Amino acid sequence: MSVRKTAEERKDEILEAALHLSDEVGPDRLSTEAIAQRVGLTQPGIFRHFPTKQSIWLGVAEKISMAMQAGWRRALGTREDAEDRLPSLVLAQLKLIQSVPGIPAILFSRELHAENDLLRKAVLGLMNNFRKALSAEFKRGQADGKFRGDLDPDDAALILIGLVQGLAVRWSLSGRTFALVDEGSRFLDMHMRFFREPAQAPATSEKTQ
Repeated sequence: MSVRKTAEERKDEILEAALHLSDEVGPDRLSTEAIAQRVGLTQPGIFRHFPTKQSIWLGVAEKISMAMQAGWRRALGTREDAEDRLPSLVLAQLKLIQSVPGIPAILFSRELHAENDLLRKAVLGLMNNFRKALSAEFKRGQADGKFRGDLDPDDAALILIGLVQGLAVRWSLSGRTFALVDEGSRFLDMHMRFFREPAQAPATSEKTQ
């Protein structure tokens, strides 16, 4: 005898299907009919849980947001030094993208940029939260003398966001032919060397006359 799924379980199942189908067919071609077929419901069954297609997208954005924030908490939870916390945040983001490959497709979709203003605002809010988290770690590192004092924390955060987005696009276009997290670690090391405060040159003694 099959166990009847709760409304919350069904909603999560629908959102998971939307994420997977975004990867498989693209967000712009995603239909409620395809979602219904994937989860074994009728279209009216889908709309009992989500009254509009837009509400499905907002649910997807909330699901991604919760996953990102959980990843950030894990990344920061066991680390005290900003030099460790900063790259951990970036790698947590890359790990999530690698595990949910529909995310890059959504970020660069027409659905996000031209057709769904509420989704665009939700994703922009996520990006702003990530920027704030990165910027806070830059400020911590500067206060500890670990990061260059001439860096603007917000600008430095945007540099790392650009790194994540650029890698995600290249990974997606290449057909995922490389390990996203490994490639991210390699480029992140280069960026961290730039961000660190240069070591002070040793003082030279004056020559005796």
